[in-house]
Amino acid sequence: MSQRTAPTAAEPVVPPPAPGAEQYPALDFANSLLTLPSGPLDLLGAPEAASEWLVEHGLAPEAGRVLGPCTVRLRVFRGAVRELLDARVAGRPAPPGALAAVNEALTAAPAVALLHWDAERGLHRRLPHPADRIADRAMARLAADAADLLTGPDAERLARCGGAPCSRFYVRTHAARHWCSTRCGDRVRAARAYAKRRAEQRA
Repeated sequence: MSQRTAPTAAEPVVPPPAPGAEQYPALDFANSLLTLPSGPLDLLGAPEAASEWLVEHGLAPEAGRVLGPCTVRLRVFRGAVRELLDARVAGRPAPPGALAAVNEALTAAPAVALLHWDAERGLHRRLPHPADRIADRAMARLAADAADLLTGPDAERLARCGGAPCSRFYVRTHAARHWCSTRCGDRVRAARAYAKRRAEQRA
C-alpha cells in the first residue's frame, strides 16, 4: 500500500511495511514512528511528510494537505493507537485515555464511503475528502481499521518486534516469528553471534 521513495545517501533507510501493514493501514500508521539503529525517524514529523503519508495510503486526495496543527493531532492520535496495540500485545487492559481517543476519532467524521451517482460511473461509493476535514476523516478511517484489528481474528497474532531498537508492531505469519523484518532478525542474530564470540574469547 505504501509507496516509499528510494532514500538518498543522506536519508535513513526506511524498512518495508511490517507483516500485516498492507492489510491494516492502522498498523502502518502506528509504525510510522520508527526507531532505527541510526536513531528515531518520524514519517509524520512535518506537515509535508504527513500529507504525503496520507495520500500514499489513500486517506487524503492527491492534492490534499494537512497543516501543522493537524499534523500534531495525527501524531497524538498515533500515540493512542500505539498504546492500544501495546496493551493488546502485553495482555494488559486498554488504557482509558487511548480508548477514548480512538472512540472520539470514530465519531468525529464518517468512516464509511457514501453512495453517489453520476452519468459516467452510475451508482458508486466514495468517501469525500473535504479540504478542511482531511485529518478528521483520516483518523476516523484509521480508528475503524484499528478497532477491526484489535477485535478481529488477527488480534491474537499481534506482536511487537523483538529486534531492539526496533519498536514496530506486526501480525505474526507463524508462531516462531519474533521480528518484523529479515533485517531485524539478522541484526539480532549478528549481535548474539558477536556476544558468543566475545564470551568464548574471555573464557
